[in-house]
Amino acid sequence: MNCAKLLVTSLGIAAAAMAAPPWAGKTAPAAPAGTAYSASASEVDPSSPQRLIETAAQAMMRDIEANRAVYRKDPMQLYALVDRILLPHFDVDYAARLVLGRHWRDATPEQRKRFIEAFYRSLLTNYSDALVEFKSDRLKVLQAQLDPGGKAASVRSDVKRSNGQKVPVSYSLRLTPQGWKAWDVVIEGISYVKSFREDFGAEIDQKGLDAVLVRLEHQNGAPARKT
Repeated sequence: MNCAKLLVTSLGIAAAAMAAPPWAGKTAPAAPAGTAYSASASEVDPSSPQRLIETAAQAMMRDIEANRAVYRKDPMQLYALVDRILLPHFDVDYAARLVLGRHWRDATPEQRKRFIEAFYRSLLTNYSDALVEFKSDRLKVLQAQLDPGGKAASVRSDVKRSNGQKVPVSYSLRLTPQGWKAWDVVIEGISYVKSFREDFGAEIDQKGLDAVLVRLEHQNGAPARKT
């Protein structure tokens, strides 16, 4: 399993959950009907950074393990689970601005919205297969470290690869008016925000933001837009 898949399957899913889903502002797909268990947002405890990561991971994995067959057949149900359990606890705007970097400032509101939706969809489409096969015994949340000001924190964890090797994964969080929210995942010392900012920044510099948006949307199966 490579770092990109670890980014999603470690339940950081921050890269995916950093953005509003395709159905933002509408009714999200319902949780699977007729199943023994469906995770609820109330199971996530945001009272501290460590509890937030622990309880979000536990709720997600209980649901996935109960409904694995459903999610294999219908990825949209899995996207709905991410939306319901994780999205409220990630700092959407902050992470999106950091990934686009200096290009965020120059982007129009429509371009920002398109980037957020296309990036989210791309990550879930590419890595939902890894997420649905993830097992709860592969993730161990270790400890949280608060910054002196009490408004930023990191939570350490270990993710076990299929070969048994442990990979250090840490989550960066910040205290917002709505409570603690995650905004970055660092895997083996590599920040996903920094990595994606560098990748997208180079592509945008070369081709322009609209061209990158069209590529992402086409990759996701959306109709091409005129720019």
